[in-house]
Amino acid sequence: MSFTQIADTDFAVIVSKTDYTPSPPAWEDQVFYFLLVDRFSDGKEIGYRDNNGLKVSGNGTPMFSREHAGNISRDQWVANGQGWKGGNLKGLIGKLGYLQRLGITALWVSPVFKQVEFAETYHGYGIQNFLSLDPHFGTENDLVELVQTAHSMGIYVVLDIIINHTGNVFSYNPDRYLMTDQNGNSYLDPRWDGNTYEVAGFNDAHGNPTIPFRSEATHNTKEAVFPLELQEPTTFTRKGRINSWDNDPEFREGDFCDLKDVYHGFGLSDNYTPSKALQVLTAVYKYWIALADVDGFRIDTVKHMDIGATRYFASVIHEFAQTLGKDRFFLIGEITGGRARAFDTLETTGLDAALGIDEIPEKLEYLAKGYRNPSDYFDLFRNSMLVNKESHTWFRDKVVTVFDDHDQVRKGNWKARFCSPSENEEGSKLILNVLALNALTLGIPCVYYGSEQYFNGHATEERDGNDVFLRESMFGGGYGSFESSGYHFFNENSYAYIEFAKILKIRKSELALRRGRQYLREISGDGVHFGFPKMFGTEIRSVVPWSRILDTQEIVVAINTNYNEAVTAWVTIDNDLHNAGSTFLCVYSTDSNQILSQVTVEALNGKAIQVTVPAAGCVIFKVA
Repeated sequence: MSFTQIADTDFAVIVSKTDYTPSPPAWEDQVFYFLLVDRFSDGKEIGYRDNNGLKVSGNGTPMFSREHAGNISRDQWVANGQGWKGGNLKGLIGKLGYLQRLGITALWVSPVFKQVEFAETYHGYGIQNFLSLDPHFGTENDLVELVQTAHSMGIYVVLDIIINHTGNVFSYNPDRYLMTDQNGNSYLDPRWDGNTYEVAGFNDAHGNPTIPFRSEATHNTKEAVFPLELQEPTTFTRKGRINSWDNDPEFREGDFCDLKDVYHGFGLSDNYTPSKALQVLTAVYKYWIALADVDGFRIDTVKHMDIGATRYFASVIHEFAQTLGKDRFFLIGEITGGRARAFDTLETTGLDAALGIDEIPEKLEYLAKGYRNPSDYFDLFRNSMLVNKESHTWFRDKVVTVFDDHDQVRKGNWKARFCSPSENEEGSKLILNVLALNALTLGIPCVYYGSEQYFNGHATEERDGNDVFLRESMFGGGYGSFESSGYHFFNENSYAYIEFAKILKIRKSELALRRGRQYLREISGDGVHFGFPKMFGTEIRSVVPWSRILDTQEIVVAINTNYNEAVTAWVTIDNDLHNAGSTFLCVYSTDSNQILSQVTVEALNGKAIQVTVPAAGCVIFKVA
């Protein structure tokens, strides 16, 4: 279908042609995988297993092995990372088997809508036409096929969407703030000061403001902005770029760099008046639900939107989805500003979950690496101060937890994946632990693409802060991880892939690991002196155990942050659920010889079991 304005869509006709997939009963049962379409698969790989498990042969990109690392110079590799690389929806469809066998049950797919012609916004966040897919990614039929194929394999699909801004669809004619660039050239900087700027015109396909800034300025869908209704000048706040990211209302009214801020309306959250632009964008995303049968949206830059605007969007989308039988259509908000802000935003807007940025990724990553106290991470899941009651349930289904992502705002200019040698030379040994910690603690776990293949992208020593270092191509090309060129990474024989698949299989079979309460457990070396694991000096090299409890079932999980030696410790368990002399069974260990071994419950510090965790390893115990 091809439309230039949302008013042309006939929802009744679209809806009548689709048998919609119901929402899952509980999103905390799912395991997400986040990928950038342009950097995931171009469909030209060989030597991997297809959706049916059969090895793909022929001519194409072969699989990476460690001797291929560094087969291209660092400078050339960095240069290759810029711009479009060629990943597309067809390639992603062909890799759903790879994800399914890993244990992934939900995809978070980067924005796929039409980008501005003149800027290489391969990441998808610079939308020019909200009613069309970008040809780099594929067609509407490809998106429909992706969702249908994923659903047939038991995988839900959540699209990354943007309401806060468009791409760089017009240019300012600034009249203040004279600046000088590094070459000595003078220019006027259109930065926010609370006042509007004159607009030179909508940008044409070459990035020049040759199109009058007025309603229905052009019907050429490669220029200005679409749907056509958004060409009304009042669509935009027109107050220039954000200069102070923590200044309100600047961060709500200003442009996100050169991406143009959309005016959403006015009023308090309980009595908000949505703008025509917000109504149009909401209708656009209803269209994509109706057409493609997607299961949820991840909403970009929620912090930069009015609370009332977010609430309006969430209400309309939830109601529409319910008419299609999607009673738990999932809305995830990217809410920066800390846990309290995230909780308050969820409570007042009706969003279903917050993306776990800020505190969670930092503490997740560095706990697994042995550089944070375990309590720093586990205490994030206690929200009693926020709701004036003790609770273990909020983070169970209200936050999507990640430890790596595509921009790592928290790291400032020092961008680096978990396995980066600049972060920790032992990161590759500990990747399974952070994957397990993410998957087996409270929250809805999300894996950033390539983590299961030890991706190690990192900034240079100059700390230039380029997000490109976090966005290597899974299909290789000229920008594969490990500073490689010409090799793909869909390797199901990777140790991390194999072991993480085992862990996710256990998570799927054990309800307590998905929905249970959570407790950091005390440990002891001698069975007499117990205490919570903690750092000595600047690091912790210890067993870090926790319990997940649902009703009368307790499952004990432990990781070892000592990457050189196995560690044995007594671990406390629930005193009332177990009798001395009963046993726990090891259902998983990174040391396969330990699996199916049993440990006896002893009357120590209440009740305790003695567990041995392999170096840089993970164990899971349940009642025998």
